[in-house]
Amino acid sequence: MADNDDKHEENIKGEFYVDTQCIDCDLCRETAPANFTRQEDEGYSYVFKQPESDEEREQCEEAMEGCPVEAIGDDGA
Repeated sequence: MADNDDKHEENIKGEFYVDTQCIDCDLCRETAPANFTRQEDEGYSYVFKQPESDEEREQCEEAMEGCPVEAIGDDGA
């Protein structure tokens, strides 16, 4: 389960975030490319844009449910 206290600094403020458990598997970036991107130097994903439509929200939720290490959370602020 993702930890809001352990999220990456790059996450844009809002509901969804990625924490430090991320293993850079690319699933979230493929599932919700409008919302997740890669931190190239360190090799992990983060939320660069919070969902702005029902479709983007659904994609973020799908990415969260599919994350193999449960590094995506939806209890951010």
